[in-house]
Amino acid sequence: MNYVLRDGRIIDPTSKRDEEADLVIENGRVTRIGRGLRAPAASREIHCKGLLVTPGFVDLHTHLREPGQEYKEDIASGTRAAAAGGFSTVCCMANTTPVNDCRAVTDLIVRRAREVGATRVFPVGAITKGLGGAELAEMAEMREAGIVAVSDDGLPVMNAELMRRALEYARTFGLPVVQHCEDKHLAAGGVMNESASSTRAGLKGQPSAAESVMVARDLELVALTGARYHVAHVSAAASVRLLREARKRGLPVTCEVTPHHLTLTDVVCCGYDTATKVAPPLRTQADIDALKEALADGTIDAVATDHAPHSLVEKDVEFDLAAFGMVGLETALPLLLGLVEDKVITLERAVYLLTAGPAQIFAFPEAFGTLIEGVVADVTIIDPAARWTVQREALLSKSKNTPFHGRAVLGRVKATLVGGRIAYDGSGELAQPGEGKG
Repeated sequence: MNYVLRDGRIIDPTSKRDEEADLVIENGRVTRIGRGLRAPAASREIHCKGLLVTPGFVDLHTHLREPGQEYKEDIASGTRAAAAGGFSTVCCMANTTPVNDCRAVTDLIVRRAREVGATRVFPVGAITKGLGGAELAEMAEMREAGIVAVSDDGLPVMNAELMRRALEYARTFGLPVVQHCEDKHLAAGGVMNESASSTRAGLKGQPSAAESVMVARDLELVALTGARYHVAHVSAAASVRLLREARKRGLPVTCEVTPHHLTLTDVVCCGYDTATKVAPPLRTQADIDALKEALADGTIDAVATDHAPHSLVEKDVEFDLAAFGMVGLETALPLLLGLVEDKVITLERAVYLLTAGPAQIFAFPEAFGTLIEGVVADVTIIDPAARWTVQREALLSKSKNTPFHGRAVLGRVKATLVGGRIAYDGSGELAQPGEGKG
């Protein structure tokens, strides 16, 4: 099916386009953009007056849990949630069961995504075998199978010598190394941020230095090796300062931030809602202010969800015992648009952080995150004026561990197209027979 998206406000940071125009999709690719365009043969028109038309969102940090933990999430349910959140591409982390540390597991993920995925799925391979932090994984064979980065996400590479070798090895294959920055000795036993809030809650805290110390170490290793390095879910003001300085030094460093680290302080953990228990932990208002500044000035390159689904088995327990993580694919857009409404960032910057920014970081096989003519037609259609309330029961993710239940938010995805195919149709009116609805 070919489409003409009529009269939408097209925002594409890559081409610096922000105008009301038509967008033509033929054979799965963007072919023309302009005003009053003629519709191609056998096409359908989608009227987008008053709506935003952007490149499909790219999430660098998603946990789809397949293989091995399908009771929490699987590729089918996770990508449906992604499409509902406007994401056309997601990168799934390696901490599956078994770990994605070899070609066989990478092949499985790629095949399952092709069979049941509503969106594109690119695996992130492990840095070390079994996430054990002792021996490098087979990056070469995983790269051939389709990984776009390497990470032991959830577990930092504590051994500095091994991290150096990982950076050197990954550089050989053009792969960025993604680090969960946490000094395990400083953070040991901490279940939330170390602050006055942790004292009031009677919960063991971990200092923000647990993150920034690891960032500082790794930046020196990047200077030594010249390898591409990406900080996952940055959360601390000191980390932001180090990354800003690294940019000035010309180091090949990028970073991401999650919507929840931009919108929630550690005070919410005092309510013992285990949905607020995340890694890295929610920080102070001073940290949030630093993150917002970095978001606006370009120090932070992307917004990523760190979508981490858990069942009640892991979350409906005491705070100390609960698993770290929250779901985030379906709430990322409205939370970011809330920052636009508060004039923290511009709308164009918000779109960049979800599209072109992340698309330029990992080793993707072709251009995503843009709407220039000739690219694959990954498109997100947004109603920026829609106000709605987050309800955990309505989430498409299998798991419902969100702290934003009951929160009134602004902006909602109307439809997501992946390669010219409708992957999500919020209205239920767009999909043709055989296309399937989100």
